Amino acid sequence: MACDNLTLGRIEPCKDSVGGIKNIYFVNYGDLTPVYDATDTDVIDSVGSSVSAYKYEVRSTASTFTQNIQSSRDAGTTAFEQVLEITLKKLSIDDHKELKLLSYSRPHVVVEDNNGNLFLAGLEYGMDVTGGTIVTGGAMADLSGYTLSLTGMEKVPANFLGGDMATVGFSVVSGS
Repeated sequence: MACDNLTLGRIEPCKDSVGGIKNIYFVNYGDLTPVYDATDTDVIDSVGSSVSAYKYEVRSTASTFTQNIQSSRDAGTTAFEQVLEITLKKLSIDDHKELKLLSYSRPHVVVEDNNGNLFLAGLEYGMDVTGGTIVTGGAMADLSGYTLSLTGMEKVPANFLGGDMATVGFSVVSGS
């Protein structure tokens, strides 16, 4: 592979995007059969048919998705660390059970941002819960809920999905 494979420049974009995460979708590890866009391997057009995706609404400024590039000239390697930090408000028995199961597993995760982008993180290796809290704050206005940190390490950045959840093959399971 040649090391001089750049193909595009980049102009300064308009200021028409926003930060923040709208929804997170957890998918059981191994349930995906990705089909990539014919001309762009950064886009996934299909994940199979009727793949269950468990939707979590996380409209909070405390929830972030970051992809850290880890590149080493000495080792000749590049990898992409995917880090998802989420805050889930309110403690419940059902959530307690699900979050315990989530902590034991390594799901694929779809992150939907406030711009309508859908990113598939942990595609090849899944994402692991690496920390978090079950918390009831000291003051009446403090958080009563959960914080979770999930981390994945992949060969490529999280792929964009080439359509909405249903179009690419997900069957979304929402909570009550």
